[in-house]
Amino acid sequence: MQTFEYTVLGKNGKPVSGRIEAPDQDTVAARLRELGLNATTIEPVESSGLNREISFGRKGAKPKEVAVAVRQLATMVNAGLALPRALSVLSSQTEGSGLGDVLKAVEQDVSEGEALSFALAKHPRVFSPVTLAMVRAGEDGGFLDEVLLAVATTLEKEIALKRAVVGAMTYPVVVVCLAVGAVAAMLLFVVPIFQEQFEGLGQELPLPTQMLIGLADIMKVAIGPLVLAIVGGTWWWRKHRNDEAVRRRVDPVKLKVPIFGSLMSKIALSRFSGNLATMSRVGVPVVPALATVGATSGNVVVEDAVGRVREGVQGGTALGEALEGEDIFPPMLRQMVAVGEDSGALDTMLAKVSGFYDQEVETATASLTSVLEPLLIVVIGVIVGGMLIALYMPIFSIADAVQ
Repeated sequence: MQTFEYTVLGKNGKPVSGRIEAPDQDTVAARLRELGLNATTIEPVESSGLNREISFGRKGAKPKEVAVAVRQLATMVNAGLALPRALSVLSSQTEGSGLGDVLKAVEQDVSEGEALSFALAKHPRVFSPVTLAMVRAGEDGGFLDEVLLAVATTLEKEIALKRAVVGAMTYPVVVVCLAVGAVAAMLLFVVPIFQEQFEGLGQELPLPTQMLIGLADIMKVAIGPLVLAIVGGTWWWRKHRNDEAVRRRVDPVKLKVPIFGSLMSKIALSRFSGNLATMSRVGVPVVPALATVGATSGNVVVEDAVGRVREGVQGGTALGEALEGEDIFPPMLRQMVAVGEDSGALDTMLAKVSGFYDQEVETATASLTSVLEPLLIVVIGVIVGGMLIALYMPIFSIADAVQ
């Protein structure tokens, strides 16, 4: 299967683009004709091996699949296809996957007369609160196709943001893991060999060598419990990291960590401003929008601040003025929001703020890689080099004694 990007003419005569997975271009054209659509262009989407997502056997709906499905749904609705029929096409296209099962359930609910937003709300692990609120606004306003396109754009932006952060962190994490593995291997296998040789020297070993041998003896005893602790800690973190009590302790610390804290703050602000801009543009009132976007920021500190802002706005305070009392929001963001309120272009200003923080995240991740790469090399070189020097110091002492 390959991903193809196609363009068709919508019901308003404007070109509408979408993506679909199929064996070849002829199959894509045939599927579109079944929907009453004539494609003007069908082009394969190039994807290198490095950009492909690995599922490791998991059948859950991946964010990329959800974004593609929402964009396809928007294309079909814009082209005049009935919503149940469009959902039926999507569910058959993704049959056998976790997303296919979800879409089939949504199709059945919509066919029975249920609103799309309520049908999607039954699957909170697949469709976020922002998606549900925007779809509900589109249903109420009668512009569901435009809202679905906005949802797809928001999801794609979030995926790109995560990819940038993961890409920046992959190299340091891999290097650190390899370094830890190399040090552990030296302590468990290399140092004992030298230790046996040193026992026959009949002289006192240098202090660094004694410390290294002592560390190797400790590692022999501690390796089992250490591995169990790492595995157990990883399992516990994956299971409880989203618990309210855990987030209340960990999230404030995340924002204070040197280098990484600033990056996480920018990511949270980008999510907040971007989601609020999109929801404001599609007609969601500010108070309900704030109630939704706070939870999508990814950090409980920002979420609490947004909650207090929402209470202020609900009490009659302007959004820009309510933001003034929260230090987590930088002056630039507060001023842009105030200008947007005064000019009646709040969504535009928030979109500009989101774009600014997206650029800041990209710059920060690139800088992070360039800073950590030489730093890690130096640290690893010092550790491994120090271990080697400690191992060879007794040999140097013997050579000096012989001379």
